Amino acid sequence: MEAAYAGVVGNRLGDALSPYLRAHAGNPVDWFPWGEAAFDEARERDVPVLVSIGYATCHWCHVMARESFSDPAIARMLNARFVAVKVDREEHPDVDASYLAAASAFTRELGWPLTVFATPDGRAFYAGTYFPPRPVHGVPAFAEVLAAVDEAWRERRRDLDDTAAAVADALAAASAAPTAGDLPGLDELAGAVAALAEEEDRLHGGFGRAPKFPVAPVLGFLTRSGADGRRLAERSLRLMGASPLRDPVEGGFFRYATRADWSEPHYERMLTDNALLLDVAAELATGDHPPAFARPLADGVIGFLTGRMQLDGGGFASAQDSESVIEGERSEGGYYRLDAGARARLDPPALDAKVLTGWNGLAIGALARAGFVFDAPVAVESARRGADFLIAHHLLDDGTVVRASLDGVASAATATLEDTGMLAGGLLELACATGEVRYAVVARDLVDRAIDAAADDAAQPFAAPGGGDPVLVARGLALPADPAEGATPSGITTCADAAWRLFALGAGAGYRELAEQAMRSVAGVAVERPLAFGGALELMARLASPLVQLVTVVPDSPDDGPGAGAGARGDAGGLRAASRRHAASVATIVTERQAREFAGAGFELFEGRTAQHDADTAYRCRSFVCALPVHEAGALEALVERA
Repeated sequence: MEAAYAGVVGNRLGDALSPYLRAHAGNPVDWFPWGEAAFDEARERDVPVLVSIGYATCHWCHVMARESFSDPAIARMLNARFVAVKVDREEHPDVDASYLAAASAFTRELGWPLTVFATPDGRAFYAGTYFPPRPVHGVPAFAEVLAAVDEAWRERRRDLDDTAAAVADALAAASAAPTAGDLPGLDELAGAVAALAEEEDRLHGGFGRAPKFPVAPVLGFLTRSGADGRRLAERSLRLMGASPLRDPVEGGFFRYATRADWSEPHYERMLTDNALLLDVAAELATGDHPPAFARPLADGVIGFLTGRMQLDGGGFASAQDSESVIEGERSEGGYYRLDAGARARLDPPALDAKVLTGWNGLAIGALARAGFVFDAPVAVESARRGADFLIAHHLLDDGTVVRASLDGVASAATATLEDTGMLAGGLLELACATGEVRYAVVARDLVDRAIDAAADDAAQPFAAPGGGDPVLVARGLALPADPAEGATPSGITTCADAAWRLFALGAGAGYRELAEQAMRSVAGVAVERPLAFGGALELMARLASPLVQLVTVVPDSPDDGPGAGAGARGDAGGLRAASRRHAASVATIVTERQAREFAGAGFELFEGRTAQHDADTAYRCRSFVCALPVHEAGALEALVERA
């Protein structure tokens, strides 16, 4: 018989910012949010902590919530013998990363929901993922797991403490393991491309076997890695775009598929995947012979991001759920298997409307770049609205970056390095797309704060200005910023990439030096494991390649307003269109006034750039050494042939 729970089941999650936590507020489980109170409770009662980590659009998180966390018998066991903590991995990525690393000591099947059992000081001694209500294929029932952990806690406590200490020590040692090396040259990067080609699924696109993810950072690296890399990226994106991984009605990509041919996708749609894949499409559309599929694919993703994911205030939701209610029944993916007419009669799957700073930065950058390349003002305006919302609500007067918000309410979660790097990178893309220097100035300030935060770290030039998660830090469980990359580039890479962009725009050679230092810190492992370091390899490819800068200046006009650099007026000689699709490291179209403002703000690439003879004028430079300015598209292309 289960002992009666001495406490009273509260509703600590009802006012949570996270929609994922709010969805569990009505459970009979006495959930705590992440914070000191949970560990104080566990210490006082001398019971283990169950840390349950997931996110709002996670299918198996929904399943475990219905099967186990809504079960009164399970809840009684949890409440009596444990302190239960519910964590949104998107709101607290540092917590997720720490416990995911610890879980790797106990299971090879990592994912979400992540189920971790820890001591009252937060150290993990056992972990798994989804546990079913009844034993299935060798996986024990959740109730059996709870009973076994409780018995071990009461009868073999020393063994659990020893395990927890050993796991914590191993993680600390692993985080200090050297990964540094010399920056790779073009030959070594070509070797990484060849290694990826060995993993390619030539029939269906993508890499490896099922389950298959789009690994967008890897495609980004390939687009900037010579002809072989671009062809590989083009094949993968074309096949994925024509597969069940992409919604043919609303244009967005799903998170992953359970089969090699991309069929049976898990139907949640993530802001990150769609932003990064849009950026790949935009990059493939530059240079000679862009693939025909790039524009319609990009238009579909732009439509999804602007029409479905952008919220009324301007920020972007983090994800859209996979489940919907059809004819009174909950359906996984049923909405997405319907045509447009049938969907119109249903409520769409719910959005996780939490606005994440870093993820929004990726969307802002991708929409700005795609809007520039494809001359799509709707995309640029969407990026501008997102950026203005983030600057107004996620950047506080004291320089603090807000990690997340919901309905205008800021989360107390600590911002991570990715929030700084991704937002800075997105703002720099927007500055180039609109010609508005104010976005570049904010980006520079963000990067400078990350540099200052790492002033005492000889190994890594960037650090999150707010430090790590305070609960983890207090227990010695905070890990260094993870350099590995799967679905998104790391915080280290995005900060280094933003620093490189600042250098390319003329903000100073010191930014490039810091970008190189950051990439050297992971170079030793990145080339060996290209699938896990696509974002870093993309930046390393930029660092190893010639720096090509293109500034096209158009005459001022009395009716020029914000974003005039997007080139709304007539394009005499087709120079602006050619500038948009020109293969350059950085490219922008600005008015003369905007060029002066960039130069005045310390971006030396714009010094002396004018619209000569009152005509559109393009300045193509290689590492700040510029050819004679040209006024027509043909002359700009001729500069490439002579380079």
